[in-house]
Amino acid sequence: MHKVHNFSAGPAILPQQAIDAGVEALKNFADTGLSILEVSHRSKEFVAVMEEARATVKKLWNLSDDYEVLYLQGGASTQFLTVAYNLLNTRASYVDTGTWSSKALKEAKRLGQVEVIASSKDRNYCYIPKGFEIPEDSDYLHITSNNTIFGSQYHAFPDTNVSMVCDMSSDIFSRDIDATKFDLIYAGAQKNLGPAGATLVVIKKEILGKVSREIPSMLDYNVHLSKDSMFNTPPAFPVYVVLQTLKWIDQQGIESIEKRNLEKAELLYKEIDNNELFKGTVDKEDRSFMNATFLLNDESLTDDFMNACKEANISGIKGHRSVGGFRASMYNALDLDSVKALVNVMQTFK
Repeated sequence: MHKVHNFSAGPAILPQQAIDAGVEALKNFADTGLSILEVSHRSKEFVAVMEEARATVKKLWNLSDDYEVLYLQGGASTQFLTVAYNLLNTRASYVDTGTWSSKALKEAKRLGQVEVIASSKDRNYCYIPKGFEIPEDSDYLHITSNNTIFGSQYHAFPDTNVSMVCDMSSDIFSRDIDATKFDLIYAGAQKNLGPAGATLVVIKKEILGKVSREIPSMLDYNVHLSKDSMFNTPPAFPVYVVLQTLKWIDQQGIESIEKRNLEKAELLYKEIDNNELFKGTVDKEDRSFMNATFLLNDESLTDDFMNACKEANISGIKGHRSVGGFRASMYNALDLDSVKALVNVMQTFK
């Protein structure tokens, strides 16, 4: 079977060792004689998985006991509302850099005053706003670290005394960051961490319990924290595969992963810039190292280029339906050889 080069934006490519471990757990989980799809989430075998999955996140980011880790259901989209339920008391500040940040602020507006303090909507989200004022009386600042659809990314995070919340769904653990700059980080697993179904939430505990509203139990972080992510049945299999991915990240080392991700991105962007058939869609200083978006200067060649990619076993290169063009998602588990294969197609097509 020929290797398929998986550039899908999500559900996305996973490390082979995480997939292999998942397959084994489907057949016989932790020598129980049962599939992980069958065991109780209260069993000592799965509780050990959950505890390790939470602890490994803290290890990778060197987080103190001031922080706690949750695995929830509902994806990042549920977190758009959950964040506001738990943190929005008077007013919140949002930076609008794309589709997902727009959806996040839309949900927050249901619960209180939300101010868009900066936006790149004026140029179709092709850059990251900089130098904006952050109101000191904000309950929190919300940003989206990487914009999967439009292909922009924060390469430096704001400095602020305001609690900072970040949706890191598509670039989590792709680079070395100081996670303590943030008071809450959330990420749908399916873009760079694991299969769809699990959502990672990392919270600095001191920011909770300050709103006056009553919070529905399923949206209350304190409820989930009190039950160690077991308030309801967790997504057991996705959490297990996330753990295997976290182990792989730990073995590789985040600095090594970042170096490889930069190498992949630089190779592709160099071809986009040097090949007269193509053009990038994002200001160079704000280009995403995870999701490279680009267009053909002659759109009539689109079908031909897609066919050329298909012949080279390149999958998932089509841009999001809302923006068109092409998108190469170069998540952690994607090999440099896959990017070389795409660049070769672009050169041959030229």
